[in-house]
Formats: sequence, C-alpha cells, structure tokens
Amino acid sequence: MLLRRQRAAIQRESPLKRAVFVFALFLIAPAALAQSVGPQPLPPSPALPAPRDIAYPGVLKLAVDATDLDRRIFNVRETIPVAGAGPMTLLFPRWLPGKHWQAGELYNLAGLIITAGGQRVEWIRDPVEVGAFHVEVPAGATELVAEFQYLSPTAPDQGRIVITPEMMDVQWNNMALYPAGYFTRQIQVAASIRLPEGWSYGTALEPAQTADGVVSFKPVGFDTLVDSPMYAGRWMKKIDLDPGGRSRVTLNVMADDPDLLDITPKQLEAHRAMVAQADRLYGARHYDHYDFLFSLSDRMGGIGLEHQRSSEDGTLPRYFLDWDKLAATRDLLAHEYTHSWNGKYRRPADLWTPNFNTPMGDSLLWVYEGQTQYWGFVLAARSGLLTRQEALDAIASTAATYDNRVGRTWRQMSDTTNDPVVANRRPLPWTSWQRSEDYYSEGQLIWLDADTLIREQSKGKKSLDDFARAFFGVNDGDWSQLTYQFDAVVKTLNAVQPYDWAGFLSTRLASHGPGAPLDGLRRGGYRLIYTNTPTSYFKSAELRRKTTDLTYSLGVVLNKDGELIAVQWDGPAFKAGLTASQKIIAVNGMSFDADRLKNGIEAARGAGAPVELIIKAGERYRTVRIPWAEGLRYPRLERIEGTPDLLGDILTPRH
Repeated sequence: MLLRRQRAAIQRESPLKRAVFVFALFLIAPAALAQSVGPQPLPPSPALPAPRDIAYPGVLKLAVDATDLDRRIFNVRETIPVAGAGPMTLLFPRWLPGKHWQAGELYNLAGLIITAGGQRVEWIRDPVEVGAFHVEVPAGATELVAEFQYLSPTAPDQGRIVITPEMMDVQWNNMALYPAGYFTRQIQVAASIRLPEGWSYGTALEPAQTADGVVSFKPVGFDTLVDSPMYAGRWMKKIDLDPGGRSRVTLNVMADDPDLLDITPKQLEAHRAMVAQADRLYGARHYDHYDFLFSLSDRMGGIGLEHQRSSEDGTLPRYFLDWDKLAATRDLLAHEYTHSWNGKYRRPADLWTPNFNTPMGDSLLWVYEGQTQYWGFVLAARSGLLTRQEALDAIASTAATYDNRVGRTWRQMSDTTNDPVVANRRPLPWTSWQRSEDYYSEGQLIWLDADTLIREQSKGKKSLDDFARAFFGVNDGDWSQLTYQFDAVVKTLNAVQPYDWAGFLSTRLASHGPGAPLDGLRRGGYRLIYTNTPTSYFKSAELRRKTTDLTYSLGVVLNKDGELIAVQWDGPAFKAGLTASQKIIAVNGMSFDADRLKNGIEAARGAGAPVELIIKAGERYRTVRIPWAEGLRYPRLERIEGTPDLLGDILTPRH
C-alpha cells in the first residue's frame, strides 16, 4: 500500500522532484518491503518528456570560445529561452547520426553551472538517461544560462584529438544542451565561436557576421547545427570543386604545415571529376551547398564522418605529396560524399530519430554503409582518384578479407549491423572470429553481386546505377530526410530489373559461407587469386596503417616493432599459440625485421623448414616453429578469359 501511494505521488510531481523521490526510495524501500520474502524492484524512473513536433519558443544562443589551444578546452556559454516557471529537462546529445551508437562524449562535459537572472539554479542528473539534467525554472525567469567546458582529449588514449596548435574540429554536439520534449529540428539555435587569431574556417553553416574575432552564424534547427561541424586552422586552403556549378562545392583543406597543401592540376581534376561523376550517377543534389572538411595531419585524429551538406574527413599529412604511395586513402572523400544521398537524405527508418537521445536501430546499415562503400570505390575509380588497376586491387583486398572471415560460420553478416552498439567500436582481440562491422565491405561485395546480376539479367540495358538514381536521386534540391525500410529497397530493385530480390538479399545477409559472396566477381569477369608479391594498393594500405600484413600466409598482422595486432583465427600462427599483443623478437635466430620475416616465410615454401620465431608475451619468452609451406600470399584479381568485363565497365567514367 505504501509503495502504491508513493508511485501515485511521484507521477504528480515535476521531473526534478520525481528524480529526488526516486533517489529517496532507494533509502526507504528496505523498510517498506520488510514483510516481503525477498528483494523487490524499485519503481522505474519517470520517463523523460517525449519529443513533440512543435516549435520551441525562442532561439537558443550558443557561444563557444575555442582559443585555449594549450589546454585544448572549449569554453561554452549557452542561453536558453524559457516560456515560464516550472520543471525543465536539458539533454546532452548522445545518439549521433553517422556513428550509429551512443557516442556522445558526455564524460568530457565539465563545470556545468546553470543560472537564471544571475542566480544559480541547481540541476539533478537523471538516474537512467545520464545525459539529461533536470532543473526547476524559477518564477519570473525568461531564460536559463548554462556555462560549462568541453574538455577535449589531450592524448590519443583519451579519445580522438580534435585540437592541435595548428587546427581543430568543432563538433557542436559536444558543446550544446537542448530542451527535452521537442523534435530537434524544431529548436532554433544561433551559434557563434571565437577562433584563434588569424585562423580560417570551413563549415556548412551560413555566417551572419564576424566582429571582434567572433564568427556568428545564422540560426538553424538544432539538428542542422549538429549536422554542420566546423574545421578551423592556421593553414587552410579553399578549393572550388564545381566552378560555375548549380551549387557551391568547396574542398576546405587544412594541414599541419602549409607545404602539405600543394595540390597538382591532375589531383585537382580528379577531385572535381568526383563531383561530376556523382551528379551523373544520382541526377540530383540533396544540399544547397557542400563543404568537404579535410584535414591532413598526424597530430589531429583521422576521421570519416558524413553530414548532409558537409563531411569531416581526415587522413595522412602527405595525401597530396605522396599521392602515388597512398592509394588506400583516396576513396575517403568519395565515400563520405556519397553519404549525402545514402544515409543522410535516404535514411533507414530505424536510424532516423526525432532527437539525439532516442536510441537508433542499425538493421539496414548494409545499405547505408555497404552500398556507400561500393559507390565510394566506384566513384573514386570513375573520377581518377583511383586508377582502374588500383580499384581492382582494392576490391581484391576486400574479397580476400571476407573470403577468409571464419567468423561467418557462427555469425551471419546481418548481425554485424549491431556491432556499433555491441562493441562501441573498441578494438577486438579476434576480429576474424568475432567479426566486426562487416556490413561495410561485405556489403560492398553484395552490391557488386547485385550490380553484375542486373547487368546480366537485363543484357546490359540496366545496372545498379539505375537503382541509385531511382532510390537516392529523387526530389532534387531537398535536403531534409526521406526514410525507407527493406521493402522499399526490394521494390526499387524490382522496378529496375524484375528478380527475387528479397530472396537474393536475405540469402546473402544470412549466409554462413563457406567463403564470401564472390559471385559478383565471377559474373564481373574476374577471380580472386593469391601471389607472392603484394599489389601496390595492398602496400599502400600497409603504409597507411603502418603494419605488415601476413594474414594469408602465417595469419598475422604486426606493427613496425613486431607486435602482433591481429592473429587469424585457426590460422598457422593461431595453431602455434600466438595471440594479439605478443611480440616477435627474433626470426630464424636473427633479431626481428619485417623483411627478414617475409624472407623466412618464402624460404619455407615447399619442403622448407618451419619458420622459427622467438615470442615475447609479457615477461615470458618462448620459441615457436610454424609449419607453412605455401610461402607469401597476397590477393589480386585475375581475368576470366572469354567472359565480359562487367567490372571494368562499372569502373569506367560516365559521360
């Protein structure tokens, strides 16, 4: 009886008082339940105000000071208009589009003080949604002022570095609270930022004015603000990628040093061709202007994150200067640009949410990311960001990875769409067995399969290009969101070329192998083979990751110091008892060297002696002998004589 009365009383009170009552029940519940035979659950915490699709009264003002480069601290002052006295809940964005999981860096928010009319207003954190702060707006208040800091990481083990002495990545979601109870598109925000003196910036936001070192932007919906990050830097170059085009497309590139910004005419032509090839593929634009935010740095953390009218892209500092060596970095911009159509405009229904604290569903990431991965490489090849051979070699690497993904014997690919939530993108000890976010690149292979099948079934009259235009290229000029479900994908495929597409997709999503879905390669006129020399693309991938990749021989990937960072499940090294984090000290009696290890593997080809390694695991050393008679093995594609080169046609520029 006591608990029933308490529950009724709680529901009548404000969110702030309800939170206090729930906390109090933790203290009094044992006495109330003294007559029970065992523990009973406490009443659930009251739900947060449900988001409503109505306009929020007034415009929030967000002022950020980003000048503390030494300590890498963003100082924030946010003014939030209120309609009157009473309970109010402020939310910190937690579920972020493009990250597919609860990735908001709430742990880096500090120093939160809320005031009204100069008087402090206490907040209480919600015990369930810890990104929610309950306050009681005092009588007569017309606005709340929230002041706090976003303490950005100062070392890589704390998270991605977003401030260096030369540049910064301003992600507004990490430095803004918003009122609960509203769709975020209905909350207007006017943002401003003070940048270090002399710095330039790039963002999809429209500037309103610049005065006294502060850049102010025109008000936008809170969802648009979060979707419009800013890059700012000491050395930045702005490059027009669509001169005279229908809407501005700008490459805002910043670097650790100014000489890293030199772009050759050939490189510029390829980046401009990427924009033109995307237009020919989709036939529509879902932005009023587009800004690539591109950092070339080994000091700020790398990134690839999509937005509707921009993308956050970060790669190796010598992207332009070492162009011929870094092919594995050159599909990044094409991938993130494709997301303007696939993922940002056409968005899976379970991934679209009314605010940033509603959990997302990831069931269709094999379309969202898988087909984007496919078009990223296709557009890179069609534009010249990748040569045709580099694109073929990239596909070979992908095919080999998933053809050797032994974890498919127990886990279907469709289940990997849950990995952003399950694993939070942490490093895994046994990726080949656990699987990871395989919906990206195995999804790419499935869409290659679909493309070649459409071409075969239609006798060359149709292709996946037709699906892209019909599915992603609708409503030219609209840059809101248009959601879809599985049936819409199937329906559009059937409109392009009648077939059992529901069965086709379901079979491949649930397949346990053996091997990857490689019918698209065979139908495209190629087969996967292995040779003892790596392709130039494979070597560029090793250079980008600073690794030596021996997955298809000994079954290991190691860093420059000989530390094992991956071991192939059930491969030769696995059977010898090796695991990630162990270190190779010596090879065949000589101190470790990557080339010495490769030579030892080749020397063991045929009837050679096993490769002998001295392994350090913690404080222990041991000698292992790994029998392996097939030498070095690296993937590449081989033409199937007498078959149409459909894959070559897919990679050919459109005119």
